[in-house]
Amino acid sequence: MTQAVFDPVAFDDKLSNRFIELDPSGYFIIYVDRAAHLICAEHYTNTIDDRGLACDPETGEPLPCGGELKRRPSAIFKGRTAKELCIEIFEKPEISCITRLDHAAYLGREFVRAEQCLFGDREYIQD
Repeated sequence: MTQAVFDPVAFDDKLSNRFIELDPSGYFIIYVDRAAHLICAEHYTNTIDDRGLACDPETGEPLPCGGELKRRPSAIFKGRTAKELCIEIFEKPEISCITRLDHAAYLGREFVRAEQCLFGDREYIQD
């Protein structure tokens, strides 16, 4: 009898598709700025409607999951490492962009992935 081989990528992909409640304080678009050698995180505000959908606070319309969105970020954070970026976002008392612990944990994981891509010269795609 052969033993099944654990596939961590497939396992994490399955976990990525679980239901999570959205953070009412907003969401982040994360990217790598290779020219500046930085990890960047743009924060956008949103509201959550009675269906649990993230909506544009100005229009009340649901935010699309795909495609390009023409909004201005409420804040832009940049760091040379995942740790520096986490300190900027989580430890600065004048800025409050996170209200959910699962959102904070997700961001930490994504910043580490972005850092690995930056230093490993691989493309970063936000999960």
